[in-house]
Amino acid sequence: MRQSGGATLLIGSLLGVAVLLAGFVGDVAHVATARAKLTAAADAAALAAAPLTFAGFGPEPRPERAAAAIAAENGVRLEQCRCDIDRTWAPRTVVVVVAADVGLLLLPNRSLRATSAAEFRPVDLGRPIPTLTAKPPLQR
Repeated sequence: MRQSGGATLLIGSLLGVAVLLAGFVGDVAHVATARAKLTAAADAAALAAAPLTFAGFGPEPRPERAAAAIAAENGVRLEQCRCDIDRTWAPRTVVVVVAADVGLLLLPNRSLRATSAAEFRPVDLGRPIPTLTAKPPLQR
């Protein structure tokens, strides 16, 4: 006795598993891409806020606003900024936390966060920046 349609059922099942696997791999790739974007946005926000913690920068330093603006430009939201104004010449570290919601196809939607820190040393403001000097051409 021969069964007909068995191969069709098997191929259909394998195709369904392949589609689910592709969706899962796509979700994982989307999360990985979002994490990289979040990390870059957190780094940029911390770097934008760090110099503004020094009282000598700008008429009205607002490090939180700078960090939030950079985060928004990168499509994420600023959740936390530990970036207090310090009027001393001591080094200080700014820490920011950014977040974004990620919509996924098969997995539940996720809210991702990234943290970054940037150190600012006002003492370095007085040091000359090393430059490359070109040698004059040889005279013949």
